[in-house]
Parts: sequence; C-alpha cells; structure tokens
Amino acid sequence: MNAIATGAFVLPPLKGRVEAQADLGALTWFRVGGPAEYLVKPADARDLAQFLAALPEDVALTVVGAASNLIIRDGGIAGVVIRLARGFSAVTVEADGIVCGAAALDATVAEHAAAAGLAGLEFLSGIPGSIGGAVAMNAGAYGSDIKACLDWVEIVTRQGEELRLSAEDLHLSYRHSQLPPGGVVTRARLRAMPGDQTLIAARMAEIRDSRTKTQPVRARTGGSTFANPPGQKAWELIDAAGCRGLVRGGAQVSELHCNFLLNTGGATAADLEGLGEEVRRRVMEATGVSLAWEIKRIGQNLPRVAVVA
Repeated sequence: MNAIATGAFVLPPLKGRVEAQADLGALTWFRVGGPAEYLVKPADARDLAQFLAALPEDVALTVVGAASNLIIRDGGIAGVVIRLARGFSAVTVEADGIVCGAAALDATVAEHAAAAGLAGLEFLSGIPGSIGGAVAMNAGAYGSDIKACLDWVEIVTRQGEELRLSAEDLHLSYRHSQLPPGGVVTRARLRAMPGDQTLIAARMAEIRDSRTKTQPVRARTGGSTFANPPGQKAWELIDAAGCRGLVRGGAQVSELHCNFLLNTGGATAADLEGLGEEVRRRVMEATGVSLAWEIKRIGQNLPRVAVVA
C-alpha cells in the first residue's frame, strides 16, 4: 500500500484500485464523457477515510455513484474521482429496516426488502441508481422519497473523518440534501415495516410496468432531466413548448417521455447538455418557467476549435 506518484501530485496510499486516465463515459448510463485524471476505488470505508485524510486539499475531488443521473462533459474530470464499488455494496436486513452500502443499487435494496416482507421501500424499485446517490439528492418517485424512510447515514468527510448523521442533520428537501461539502456517503439505514409479501410484490410489479410503458428504460438515457417546478410537471411544460422529439447532434428529447434525453448512438456530452439548455430556453420563452436541471453535469468541456475559412 504505497503512495502513488503522479505528474502533478502524489496520491496517498490505497488498498483499493487506482486507474489513470480512466474512461468515465463507459460508466455512465448515457455512455458519453471524457476521462478521469485518476479514478480511485477504495476497498472500504477505512481505506477511503485514510486516503482522504492524506489527500492534499488543493487536489480536486469528485464523487460518482452509479452514474445514472449524470452527464460527464467531454473534456473529462481533473484530479481524483472516487467511485465506491464492491466493498460498499452490502445489504443487511433488520426487523424494521435495511442497512445498505452506498454502492448498493436502489432496485436491489427494494428486492431485499420485498423478500423479507418489509414494506415502504417499493418506490426504490423505480429509481435507477445507487443508495449513495439517492441519499445525496433525496431521490424519490412513485409517491415516496428518501426523506420518508431514512434513519441515518454514514459519511467520510473531505478531511477523512467518519461520521454518522441523522436524517434530520441532512435537512432533506425536494431533490436535495445538505451533506457536508466533499462528504462521501458510505452507508445508510432505511426504515421499513412488516407487510404482506404479495402486496409488496404487486406494488413493485406495478412500478416496473409503469416505467416500461412510460419511460425509455432500454435507451441510453439518464433519468429525469429536469426537476418538477412547484405545482407543475416538467414534461408537460416541455411538451407545451414543442420540444418532444427535438434533436441536437446525436441527442434527442424522448418521444415517449419528454423529460428524458436520449443518446441515439453518436451523441457527445456537449450534444446532450446543449439540447437540455435549448429545451430550457424554449420552455422559458413559451411558459415563463425556468426549468432546473435534475441531471448533474460535471467536468470540463473540450476546447472549441476555431475554423479558419
């Protein structure tokens, strides 16, 4: 477990894995984006804490989860990108809840709860992504959200301190949580209650069927693009502005659900983000409503190349 020398700085020792110039686009659901200068996969929470405690403060740090609701720009990400993997995916069933690692997929946690006859977490079966990301953005769908079921969350701070915070400490609101700056979610406990397994299974089947019929689940997409404005639905505003099916390069607004952007095969991150901004512009012009991005966009754009006639 030796320190790793790089061109600009020295990475602290790590039991996990480090990859230089790692292809991040392959990790995202959109399948676009540039490389990470260094992609770091810690072995466990202690490994992560020791690494962050020794990482120089001036080294840029970015955390990515399942990358289901994320656009990584074409120029990639400088510094260190943290991605939690196998050592953070454990799921433990308790009498009245689930304790799960941040890398556990939302749907996997819902399935464990259903198998144990625990109700209240069925909504997770309809959310693409992992528990860490779900906590960080207070993910929600199908009538519930993380705020409704979170007991506590364990994090590692940017300074390498391991903390357990209550749900109240996060001040959860619509698609937002107040995690400490640079904090990395490592584990969480979600409340549940004993329920009828048949009813739980039926609800999850209903959610899966609804997603299949109303969302482009088999496409290269990233989940809901824009948050719903208070009292309104983003997709209705987008549709009213005439953006259903709108195309930019290899990116398209879904015909099935127009709050989803698609990579139709050859899109760049710039195509997707540019299309989203065009949708925002048209919705503002048509309705006076400013849509807020729900998909996160991170990293650097590629420099524009001047064309000389």
